[in-house]
Amino acid sequence: MSIVLDPAAQDLLFREARTANTFTDEPVTDEQVQAIYDLVKYGPTAFNQTPLRITLVRSPEARERLVTHMAEGNRSKTASAPLVAILSADNEFHEELPHLFPAMPQVKDLFFAERPARENAAALNAALQAAYFIIGVRAAGLAAGPMTGFDFDGVRKEFLDDDHTPLMVVNIGRPGPDAWYPRSPRLEFDQVVKTV
Repeated sequence: MSIVLDPAAQDLLFREARTANTFTDEPVTDEQVQAIYDLVKYGPTAFNQTPLRITLVRSPEARERLVTHMAEGNRSKTASAPLVAILSADNEFHEELPHLFPAMPQVKDLFFAERPARENAAALNAALQAAYFIIGVRAAGLAAGPMTGFDFDGVRKEFLDDDHTPLMVVNIGRPGPDAWYPRSPRLEFDQVVKTV
């Protein structure tokens, strides 16, 4: 069976897509970010919990504060990207469940009354949503540079609160000169897939 999605779209989203390390200075607009969100919000999560939160770092002052929390090798990338997003998991996502999962509004208290259960669910499901977000950036014709090389506690204190756990920082824009490192190997099908 072949994939239904057009081969050019497959290339855009997967085969030719890469993590960008440099960007042009072309701005990323609020309209582009809205279009990305309007596409990726339909990705599945357990009980439709949607715990991902996105903090857009646009002001020069906020950018400077964020750069100080990045690992040394990531600082210049974050300083020069047209847009930077901090993706985090909202550990109080359950408050929205009566609206987001009306088929079973009691799920809020049934499964997520305790904070450790919420944190585990938020981490997993927000990570799923972060992956959808990266695909959405690619679908918009932009490049993403997702990174986990930063001071998580520092970013949380500087930009979030105790109810939000940072997941990654994503640089977003049009790829600049020498944007790509050589592609690393991937595992083959039979190394990953097992039939039982």
